[in-house]
Amino acid sequence: MLLRPSLLPALGVFAVAARHQNFTAAAQELHVTASAVSHHVRRLEEQLGTQLFLRHARGVRLTAEGRQLADAASAALADVATVAAHLQPRADSVQLRVTTLRSLSYCWLVPRLPRFTRAHPHVHIQLHTGHGLDRFDDNGPELGIRYGLGQWPGLHARHLMDDDLFPVASPALPGVHGLADAAGIVDLPLLSDLSPQGWRDWFRHAGVRVPAALPPMHTFADSTDAMRAAVYGMGAVLARTHIAQPYLQRHEVVRLPGPRLKARYAYYVVYSESQAPGHAAHAFMDWLLHEARDEATPIPALPGNPPGTG
Repeated sequence: MLLRPSLLPALGVFAVAARHQNFTAAAQELHVTASAVSHHVRRLEEQLGTQLFLRHARGVRLTAEGRQLADAASAALADVATVAAHLQPRADSVQLRVTTLRSLSYCWLVPRLPRFTRAHPHVHIQLHTGHGLDRFDDNGPELGIRYGLGQWPGLHARHLMDDDLFPVASPALPGVHGLADAAGIVDLPLLSDLSPQGWRDWFRHAGVRVPAALPPMHTFADSTDAMRAAVYGMGAVLARTHIAQPYLQRHEVVRLPGPRLKARYAYYVVYSESQAPGHAAHAFMDWLLHEARDEATPIPALPGNPPGTG
């Protein structure tokens, strides 16, 4: 069917509502009322003859058809934003300050950043990494990516992606190739980081009975250091999906037997409640959400080091 130009405003409102999956949050971003957002969405549903959101007592949720349209609308708006960015003079270059965890920056964000900078050449990223949550004031970051329950005082938090835990080790670690099941992992040297869930949680989920006191482990304060220690054959580590991806892709570690354990924490994009994000920040958030949904796409290989090499 041909989408009438008069419905384009409704489609734009729908794209924002789909990104938030919350009419009130969409209304705040668009500076309209929640009822106005609902009106635009219903008008679009009537024109298309399909339900885009499931309404329930606690809010709204995209239908399968709504998700298809949201993905298409997000891609179309991103294309328009890319063209608009190229039309802007160089004087419009902006700095975007972003803070995140070192582990996520090293393993997930930085390898993907060239995709964003090619699409938005006028945006220059200032990336800061650390464990603490920086102050979001005039001199601080405009956006952050954090790992937790999604609740930080004074900050809006938008869900980015969930995580799973599973064991990995270097293929050169003695005993790895002889593992028949998850129970055999207990006999390997184990590595740990300071994550809220650890080996005991995973063994319980896998149905493996372990001693009341696990053997002493080498412990690292940062997940990246724990993964690197595993790469060098120091032991097996309980990896997080988004931290382990590049190491698995390069075959520096292999998955060990056993199930995935859904992590209690998830990744969120956060920004100040008292200061609305600018256009560059919104473009970056939209790009982050697209990357998080597109986990089937491997991260780019290092130049001269194609996937599958060391």
